[in-house]
Amino acid sequence: MFIGTFINVATVLAGTALGVAIGARIPNRLRETITAALGLVTAALAVRETLASDRFILVLVSVLVGSIIGELLRIEQGLEWLGLWLQHKLTRSARPLDVELPESTDPSVEPISPDKRFAEGFVIASLVFCIGPLTILGSINDGLGDPDLLIVKAGLDGFASIAFAAVYGWGVGLAAITVLVVQGGIALLARLLEGVFTEEMIDALASAGGVLLFGIALRLLNLKHIRVANMLPSLVLAPLLVWLFP
Repeated sequence: MFIGTFINVATVLAGTALGVAIGARIPNRLRETITAALGLVTAALAVRETLASDRFILVLVSVLVGSIIGELLRIEQGLEWLGLWLQHKLTRSARPLDVELPESTDPSVEPISPDKRFAEGFVIASLVFCIGPLTILGSINDGLGDPDLLIVKAGLDGFASIAFAAVYGWGVGLAAITVLVVQGGIALLARLLEGVFTEEMIDALASAGGVLLFGIALRLLNLKHIRVANMLPSLVLAPLLVWLFP
């Protein structure tokens, strides 16, 4: 149990270290192309996963209601603050952390400060690594003693973290904490609730995750800064609604 999650954490950290090491040698044009390529691949995955469930009305409701809950809780702002706080603790940055972060940032029109880029890397990497079918299914299987899917995901995340770290820096490595908490939590929950999750519930969760992945793709492509983290409650609501309305 959890071996797949631990391997995933290790690949994210290793990939980040390699990405930071070679990042300074990568021209800005190549960095932009790498980020755009990741955005397009994320968009393709989003389209595929959004079609995973045939209960799309329930998925739509879960995303809308989950987004309202997330906005009220200001989840994304909390994650950005956490990224800046961790940077402050690790680097002893002089930036004050009691200054309220802006609600949105458009990198295409406003340069991102090093601190903001660190936090953005933490948030985007956390979302990309923790939303998707391999995260959910892999973590469930890991909790039941089969780490194979998470080992495959670990390899993919390792390569993605190299590309992300080349652009965003060490903030990507802190996403390993998110991977540990989210995947470890799902694995533990799967162990405790073995037999409760149905295939239809998992499909609804994957479909809601596809919608969120599309929002991440728009951010990576600099088309729209969507506060995707504020939509995370929908990942809980989607399977719950399928269970309540079979």
